[in-house]
Amino acid sequence: MKKLGSLFVLLLLLKITNIMAQDKAKVLVLIHSDNGGTYELAKEIAKGIESDKNATAIIKQVKTSQNQKLKDIPVATVEELPTYDGIAFGSPVYFGNISTGMSEFLSKTVNLWTNHSLEGMPATVFMSAGSGAGKELALQAFWNSLTVHGMVMVSNGIRGTESINKAIPQGNTVLGVTSMASLKDVERPTKDERNIAELQGKNFAKVALALKGTFAKKAISTIEKSVNFNETLKQKNIVLPQVPKPAGNYKPFVRSGNLVFINQVALKDGKILNPGKLGVDVNEQQVKDATRATMLNVLSVLNEAVGGDLSKVKQCVQLTGIFNTKDDYTKHADLMNIASDLTVEVFGDKGKHARATLGASSIPVNSSVEIQAIFELE
Repeated sequence: MKKLGSLFVLLLLLKITNIMAQDKAKVLVLIHSDNGGTYELAKEIAKGIESDKNATAIIKQVKTSQNQKLKDIPVATVEELPTYDGIAFGSPVYFGNISTGMSEFLSKTVNLWTNHSLEGMPATVFMSAGSGAGKELALQAFWNSLTVHGMVMVSNGIRGTESINKAIPQGNTVLGVTSMASLKDVERPTKDERNIAELQGKNFAKVALALKGTFAKKAISTIEKSVNFNETLKQKNIVLPQVPKPAGNYKPFVRSGNLVFINQVALKDGKILNPGKLGVDVNEQQVKDATRATMLNVLSVLNEAVGGDLSKVKQCVQLTGIFNTKDDYTKHADLMNIASDLTVEVFGDKGKHARATLGASSIPVNSSVEIQAIFELE
C-alpha cells in the first residue's frame, strides 16, 4: 500500500508539474548579433523572463552567424513567431536604425501581417549600440516596425536608475535597454546594463503571462502550404520527374546562402529526349518539348533542395537557356519561352525572372538544350 501511495503521489506531482509548465508563458528572445553584444543582453533578458518561474525563454537568431560565440544559436523561422506568448527583439544599432539582418527577417513577415498573426502579442526591444548615438532613433524604428503588426509594445520604463553608476555612460532608455559596446576600458554590457536588461525581461514576462490566451495564434502552417502547392501542381497537370542523377563528380544543386544553383539537360526516363542539333536532327517543336522536359528536371531538383516544400521559393532570379543550333539560327527566345512560361505557371509572380538565351555548336550528351537556373529561397 505504501508503494502504491508513493506511486500515486509521484504521478500527481508529475501531473501538477505538467499543468504548471503549460500555464507558463513561452517567450522568444529573437536577435541579430554581429560581435556578441546583443547576445549578451539577450541572455540577461532571458534570465529576467525566467526569474519568477512564470515564463520560459528561448533564444534564437534571425540568421546563421559565423561568429564562434553565436554559430550554435538556433535560427528562427517566420512561421514559428505566432506560436509564442511574447517576443523580445534584439538588434545592433545600424546608423540610427535596426540592423540589416533583423530588417531582412522582418521583411519576410508580410504573410503574418496579412493574416493578423501577431496582432495582440506583446513585444519588447533591446539593442547594442556603438557610441550610443542614434540609439533612441533605432529603438523607435524598431517599435514602428512591430506596431504595424498590431503587437502590444511593452516599454522598459524607468528601471534600475537608483543603483546605476552615473560616472560612466550607460545604455538605459525608457523604450528598451541598450549597451554602448564600443566604449573602451569598460566591460560591455556593464554590470548595470545587464541588471537593467534582467529587469526588462522580468517585467516583460509579467505582461506576457497576463496576455497569454487573449489573442489568437494564427500560425501559417508550412505543411499546409506544401500540401496546397502540390495540389496546385496536380490541378495544372504538372508532374515533376525523379531527380536526375549526376553523370560526374558534381551535385544536382548547390545552395549558397539563400540562392540555389541548378543546371539540367533534356533527360527523360533515363534517356535524352529529342537529342541532336536543331535544323539537322530535330525540329523546333521537338526542341520545345525537350525544353519543357529540361525545365521540369530543374523544378524537380529545386523541389529536392527545399525538402519538398516549394512554397519556400521566394523568387526565380535567373534562367539561362543554351540551345544546340546552327550558326544562322536566331529564334532562341521562342524556344526559351517554354521554360519561362512553365516557371511563371508554377510560381506566379515569383516565377518572373531575368533571362539569357544563346546558341551553342554542341551540348553535352547530345542534348538539344541545357538550362541554368538560380532561385532565391525564404
